[in-house]
Amino acid sequence: MENKLIFMPIFGQVALTFMIWVWLYVTRLSTMARDRIDPQVLADESGYALLRKVAGPSDNFENLFELPVLFFALGISIIVSGKSDPWFGVWMWGFVWLRALHSIIHCTYNRITHRFAAYFLSALILWGLWLRLFLKIAIGG
Repeated sequence: MENKLIFMPIFGQVALTFMIWVWLYVTRLSTMARDRIDPQVLADESGYALLRKVAGPSDNFENLFELPVLFFALGISIIVSGKSDPWFGVWMWGFVWLRALHSIIHCTYNRITHRFAAYFLSALILWGLWLRLFLKIAIGG
C-alpha cells in the first residue's frame, strides 16, 4: 500500500508532462496553420523565431526534464529501499502541484517572480525529500 503512495505522485508528474506535451503541439501546430508557416522553415533554429510567441509550452516541456528527473529517481529509490511512508507521498504530491503551478505560469502569463517562487518551493521540497531518504537509510527508520 505504501508503494502506491509513491507511485501516484510519479504518475501525476508523468500526466503533467503529457499535458504540457499536448499543449505544446496544439499551440505550435495551430500557430503554424494560422500563420501559414511551412514546417520546413523550422529545420534550423532560425525558423523558431516564427514560433517565439508560443514558446512557453516548449520551454516548459524542457523544464520538465530537469529537476523532475531527480523526482523520478527519488520515487524509485524510495520504493527500492523499502523506506516508503505516507509523508513521502504527501510531500511528493506537493512537488507535483508546485510543478503544475510552475507550468501554468510558464505557459500563460509567464511572470518570472511567480514562476521562480513555484520552482524554488518545489526544489526545496525535492531536496528535503532526498535528505529525508538519505537520513532514513543512513541512520535507520
